[in-house]
Amino acid sequence: MAQNKKARHDYFIEDTLEAGIELFGTEVKSVRQGKVNLKDSYATVDNGEMFVRGMHISPYEKGNVFNKDPLRVRKLLLHRREINRLLGLSMQQGYSIIPLGVYFKGSKVKLEIALAKGKKLYDKREDAASRDAKRAIDRSLKERNRE
Repeated sequence: MAQNKKARHDYFIEDTLEAGIELFGTEVKSVRQGKVNLKDSYATVDNGEMFVRGMHISPYEKGNVFNKDPLRVRKLLLHRREINRLLGLSMQQGYSIIPLGVYFKGSKVKLEIALAKGKKLYDKREDAASRDAKRAIDRSLKERNRE
């Protein structure tokens, strides 16, 4: 339903995990319509529970009084051992827990979260250069196959 494309650009993805997310009815309807923004969102651990912050789910048009705050903190549904593992790894220097995407698995809304390490500017330049080189190689191979 939604992808965090900026996350793959700004971070090295070390490990991914699927988490359930606690939502209200009108929020699920907005997610079904694809009105989710993960751009500046991140996950934190408070009192042994994991929460996602900064995730924007637009209010449902027909939800009136049942609509919730679009930027409210939402609880993630994970096993205790998964939360403890992610917490331990994220305490290391430079690691963050970020959402990569929102999707449906049956009727349940799932959030793909990742343990990620921030990229430096030169890492981003290297990635862009390797992408450009790969694109140029593919283009030349395609032209050679046409002949």
